[in-house]
Amino acid sequence: MRIRVKSHDEGHEGTGVRRAGARLRGWGGVTAMAAACAVTAAAVLLPLAQAAPEAGSHPAVVREPASMAAAPAPWTLTDTCQNPEASLSPSAGDGPTIERIRKAGKLVAGVDQNSFKWGYRNPVDGRLDGFDIALVKAIAKDILGDENAVIYRAIPTSQRVPALQDGRVDVVVRTMTINCKRLEDVAFSTAYFEAGQQVLAPKGSPITGYDASLKGRRICTAAGSTAEAALKAQPYGSVPVSVPNQLDCLVRLQLGEVDGIITDNALAAGQAAQDPSVRLVGSPFTKEFYGVAMKKDASDLVRRVNKVLENYRAGGDNSPWMQAYVTHLKPVLPGVAGPPAPKYRDG
Repeated sequence: MRIRVKSHDEGHEGTGVRRAGARLRGWGGVTAMAAACAVTAAAVLLPLAQAAPEAGSHPAVVREPASMAAAPAPWTLTDTCQNPEASLSPSAGDGPTIERIRKAGKLVAGVDQNSFKWGYRNPVDGRLDGFDIALVKAIAKDILGDENAVIYRAIPTSQRVPALQDGRVDVVVRTMTINCKRLEDVAFSTAYFEAGQQVLAPKGSPITGYDASLKGRRICTAAGSTAEAALKAQPYGSVPVSVPNQLDCLVRLQLGEVDGIITDNALAAGQAAQDPSVRLVGSPFTKEFYGVAMKKDASDLVRRVNKVLENYRAGGDNSPWMQAYVTHLKPVLPGVAGPPAPKYRDG
């Protein structure tokens, strides 16, 4: 079967296709798997934008990323507010947003379907699976009494905030970093995972990390991501390439159209597990926290999600959080001791 690959944001594909034979290792099953899942995807997921085909899942274990606490920080995301991870205190009470969701009978969740082990199409049954999906189900179970009472909408990175503002989704659970800039537009739950930006490059690449080795290299980031902001602030002489979805970066790397990727190391570990020809290099250069994003005025929903997270973290090694980590992330991102502690700004 001849595979014809076209970039999401470019009409020029000749160079990438010519290089595919040299760089596309173990990737022949991607198109076949995507086709097999197409019918199921159409029935279950309501996309807001065209998503890239799901990558083949090869659950190879990658090396543990370097400790974020010990990592050097040549660039840091400058927050202009204090304690951006501090959210509203948890409450099981109802409110107008909760009532609207109950009346609709469904929680509408903005998710990814292309991030291996976070939000992706499981090749076994074609259903959405991953760490973020498990959290969506916990929220739906708490509010509606049914973890499957969810309408999933696939959204690209750049549409996470607009989808909330426009009312197309109730929550976004999509490896979304809490920061001050985003807090101007949306509200966040307490943090449910800690990550850091890191470089993903082919094995044997001269790129050594987020440093001067990026000079002259084509470096890919997802539009609207913290990685894109970091590269704009400190490009190290690189040639930035922006794409709608993170998986597009991996496809471009495999086609030889870019030389490296900057993304959250939690996502990069999943991508390295998909393609053993790439690896994490250097150390994480930021410290970031994922949160559930909601509409800015949905304070009742924010408090309710924080209550769900309070229960989700409880129980130590037997907590639902740890069970989800062991099931989805531990094979590709070992060594995580537990969830970050919640911070509250009102008690």
